[in-house]
Amino acid sequence: MPRPTAAQLAYGSCTVIFSALAMLLLSQTTSGHWIAVIALVALALGLLVAWTVPTPGTRGTRTSAEPAAHEGRVPTAL
Repeated sequence: MPRPTAAQLAYGSCTVIFSALAMLLLSQTTSGHWIAVIALVALALGLLVAWTVPTPGTRGTRTSAEPAAHEGRVPTAL
């Protein structure tokens, strides 16, 4: 299992903090049960955001089976 990157940790943590704060302020709840539900929803949302942040190296990489356009072509002079 790969380790999370710094961007994934930062985005996930910020999402948890800001979404929990927003939901608590908007709902104006004082019940312990609803605060726990809001905390769980914020954690789930933070995990979702952290998983969807692209990891480095997943975009624009090429495999060894597909060579670049300039590889393997050597100009010859006759």
